[in-house]
Amino acid sequence: MPHLKIKLNGEKIGGWLAELSTEFPADVFRLLATQLRDQGALVTLEVRTPDGGDVIKEFETTPEVGNVEVLHADSQVVLLQFLTKHSRAYDPLYESGCISIYPTTLQNGWFSVHVVAGHDSLASYVEELTAAEIPYQVISLSQSHDTATILTNRQQQFIETAIEEGFYDDPRACTLTELAEILNIHKSAASRLRHRAESRLITHFATDFAQ
Repeated sequence: MPHLKIKLNGEKIGGWLAELSTEFPADVFRLLATQLRDQGALVTLEVRTPDGGDVIKEFETTPEVGNVEVLHADSQVVLLQFLTKHSRAYDPLYESGCISIYPTTLQNGWFSVHVVAGHDSLASYVEELTAAEIPYQVISLSQSHDTATILTNRQQQFIETAIEEGFYDDPRACTLTELAEILNIHKSAASRLRHRAESRLITHFATDFAQ
């Protein structure tokens, strides 16, 4: 399933939350959950800020916000829950049928959104953004894979251990001999596991990419 990471300029479309975030440009706003209600959306928001009192006051006095509840507050983090109207920035998401992976991060007017959907839905999402004249920047587009369905259990164990021990780091933090000792197998067996696992992964990814 394709994963799209994209940044949206919420301030340019008059989003009240994006505009509010520009008043605290160094703070990080993290939308943890959004539940649609008849009267709007119930939002759970975490703000990483040293100015919690000022942030809370802004939410309590913002016309677009209602029923503000402070769930937690300390010297570094404020956790809020509140009702608000549906945001224009989310319309393309709903229209395209894409799924947003939370948290959605907002800082200084820009939303960082992680979207998962089929290729057609992602294309529709970008088209909806363009049609709505929402400025955006594509950060990355990747394809997720469940290696457990590609590799045997032994090959999966080898790859996971190799990554954990730094075998694939540059520079390499672990040799094949050391990796074999960790797995309690001979170096020749580790070498065979490596080549078979890598061959399966490369073949699978190359085939998938070509489709």
